[in-house]
Amino acid sequence: MTQTTAPVRTARTDGPQPRRRMTRRTALWIQSILLALIALVSLVPILAIFVGTFQDGNDVIRNGISFSIDFSDLSFDNYVMLFTDSGLYFRWFWNSLILTVVQVAGTLLVSSFVAYGFAMYEFRGKRLGFILVIVLMTIPFEMLMLPLYVQVNDIGAADQYWIVVLPFLAQAVTIFFFRQYFIGVPKEILEAGRVDGVSEFGIFFRLVAPIAKPAFAAMAILNGMTIWNNFLWPLLVLRSPEKFVLPIGLNTLLTPYGNNYELLIIGSFFSLIPLLILFLAFQRFFVDGMTAGAVKG
Repeated sequence: MTQTTAPVRTARTDGPQPRRRMTRRTALWIQSILLALIALVSLVPILAIFVGTFQDGNDVIRNGISFSIDFSDLSFDNYVMLFTDSGLYFRWFWNSLILTVVQVAGTLLVSSFVAYGFAMYEFRGKRLGFILVIVLMTIPFEMLMLPLYVQVNDIGAADQYWIVVLPFLAQAVTIFFFRQYFIGVPKEILEAGRVDGVSEFGIFFRLVAPIAKPAFAAMAILNGMTIWNNFLWPLLVLRSPEKFVLPIGLNTLLTPYGNNYELLIIGSFFSLIPLLILFLAFQRFFVDGMTAGAVKG
């Protein structure tokens, strides 16, 4: 009895496959070129202000920023003035740095606690509470500014650093972001922690928080940028010049009696350094955090 074998069909290697590969490769090249152009356009203002730090401030304001640079006019006079005769600049810089670190840490802690409760626990009024958080996201700060300012004056808390930080520890956007991330964390992790005798705070800090590192990093960058550049609320509640934050202090350099453009330009450039360090410190988590939802062991 003879055994017949079915003919073996070989996959064709010719056809549209090489063309498809070339199309993907072309698309990647186009994408890379577009991203490089966007990055270059984004870096132009930073490069321009860096060049302006070596020029006379009055000439920069009078003639505008130009890349036709006369190298004979460049000098380090502005840098010498910054480190020898800048007045309260470094005090303002230090005030902004301390307030940013404290407020970012407090906002991440408080907002993550609130979001953790919405995501992991069942309680009466949970749905209504989360709806209120979403509603708060749609209300601009300018609508809340006046009643907050009246309350600050009523309790005599003006010109105090803690009043700059306290009203914004529970940020609606940060709560919403963390809540969406924590939903993706399996609740079996909580049950396993409880079986092992871990407290509720221990479960959060030892089991859940390490999984949520990308979310914390993303929110640290976004909140850090917002707080560092915050101008309106500190302007309303801070009265003493030595307590000003950097955006307010730089604004005081422009007066009807004279403008210190040199310090304004070089001070603005140095104000970019903390944000750059913040992003470089957390950038490897940033993309993962913005695409929150994956659980990492």
